Amino acid sequence: MNDLTSQRRILIVGGVAGGASAAARARRIDEHAQIVVFEKDEYPSFANCGLPYYLGGEIAERNKLLVAPAELLRKRLKLDVRTRHEVLSIDRDQKQLVVLDREANREYTEPYDKLILAPGASPIIPPTQNGDAEGIFSLRNIEDTDAIHAYLSRDHVKRALIVGAGYIGLEMAEQLVHRGLTVTLIEKAPQVLTLLDREMAAPLEDELVKHGVDLRLNNTVSEVDTDAQGRIRGVKLSDGSQVACDVMVYGIGVRPNVALAEAAGLEIGETGGIVTDDHGRTSDSDIYAVGDAAEYRYGPRQTRMRVPLAGPANRAGRIAGRDAAGMIGDPMAPVMGTAIARVFGLSAGMTGLSLGAAERFGLSATAVTVIAPHHVGYYPGATPITLKLVYDPQTGKILGAQALGANGVDKRVDVIATAMRFGGTVRDLAGVDLCYAPPFGAAKDPVHMAAFAACNRLDGLVKVIQPDADLSGMQIVDVRSTSEVQKLALAGADNADVFHIPLDELRERLHELDSARPTVTSCASGLRSYLAARILMQNGFTDVSNLTGAAIVRARAMR
Repeated sequence: MNDLTSQRRILIVGGVAGGASAAARARRIDEHAQIVVFEKDEYPSFANCGLPYYLGGEIAERNKLLVAPAELLRKRLKLDVRTRHEVLSIDRDQKQLVVLDREANREYTEPYDKLILAPGASPIIPPTQNGDAEGIFSLRNIEDTDAIHAYLSRDHVKRALIVGAGYIGLEMAEQLVHRGLTVTLIEKAPQVLTLLDREMAAPLEDELVKHGVDLRLNNTVSEVDTDAQGRIRGVKLSDGSQVACDVMVYGIGVRPNVALAEAAGLEIGETGGIVTDDHGRTSDSDIYAVGDAAEYRYGPRQTRMRVPLAGPANRAGRIAGRDAAGMIGDPMAPVMGTAIARVFGLSAGMTGLSLGAAERFGLSATAVTVIAPHHVGYYPGATPITLKLVYDPQTGKILGAQALGANGVDKRVDVIATAMRFGGTVRDLAGVDLCYAPPFGAAKDPVHMAAFAACNRLDGLVKVIQPDADLSGMQIVDVRSTSEVQKLALAGADNADVFHIPLDELRERLHELDSARPTVTSCASGLRSYLAARILMQNGFTDVSNLTGAAIVRARAMR
């Protein structure tokens, strides 16, 4: 395998998920290599995804965030870990780095045989008047966390402003509410968590408001107001309103740290990351890149793009470390962008493309949405999952999924992500064999229900229209009971002809409908309306569509 006298020099720029994984894997492959890890900050390996939960108190001990302290890496893995050492430049011709020892304030050079770049990304902080006021933070590393934690402990800090409603922003909003602060959440877009389709994000917004978060969508911070000591005391928003706050945390996204690679002449891709192949190699075969600054093969589109998530960073680091140590193995699998967030009592997960993203990319795509309990309804504690399955309407290939609910969201998204990994179709998903017992699931799992709905469309049993479809001029057949309709009217149906006919009465009341008109069936969640569509289609109705997700999901999509 490896020469026991090997003295290959593997230098790694950056730690955390990608760099630390690369270093550990390289050591396991080559016991005798010289492996040097440069980390410009103090901590080479920490749980950055856990930082909000420490600030909120769910993770009580700070040292739990330190996945592998520098001393452990030195002793257990025989790594030369150099914290507070910043790499300034790469000399590809001489195959060496110029490094700044920040403690000693001296520069030196370090030669390499293989170089792995894991520089990560930096928070995006837009220029704002008084944006350097005391009490304004971003959250990216342990140092940021310590500074925020200390500031939150001050007596005057009672009101928090979070800017950005992506993963970090939502987690911070939740955690600061848990900590007892009054929280305002600002988001530039018209919805939270913009990776989701609109109707899938709406319940998260309700959950935030339910827990006291002052949610301001379609807004940005235009100006910061300070007190006599230069501390933040409020902001002016783009809509002209004022929000009082004692602390502000940015969570509006990250920008890849590619300056080092760019200056060295490495190729930068269309999404702003360092271009890599499926082994992590850059345009220089002796240099690898992993983590938030690298571009990976994105499975749903088979293009290369940045996917700044911890899972891909860990896997990419493992592959780059192995290859850099001289063992060439399997390439990295395509990344699906599988992720999940918790917002108080709800979780939202996704993998692959949303329907909106698929349409923006010009892909042939459609979707079905089902609502089903996370385990059988007769077993106590069942809670609903809304599951949206995105697929190619010609081939049935799965393009993505989104799930929302109080329980079991991760399981469903993981199952679909696994099917996507192997190029699965909705027909494959319909046949997947999942475990079942009343406390855990159902014989027909929500995953099956979504796949069945998609297969019905592929088989020509029903046409499907999306929850936000324009229903103007349509003949709508709402097969819910009268009490259901009174509780929740069908949104956006003012310019349609709506007939309320309970499903069990439909066959006897077909004469009330015009079989020649374009007809849409609806119920609460889409199951009864599918049955209604089949009845109509087999009784002379020539143009029938089922409103996927029906009244519940349409209410979310149309508001």
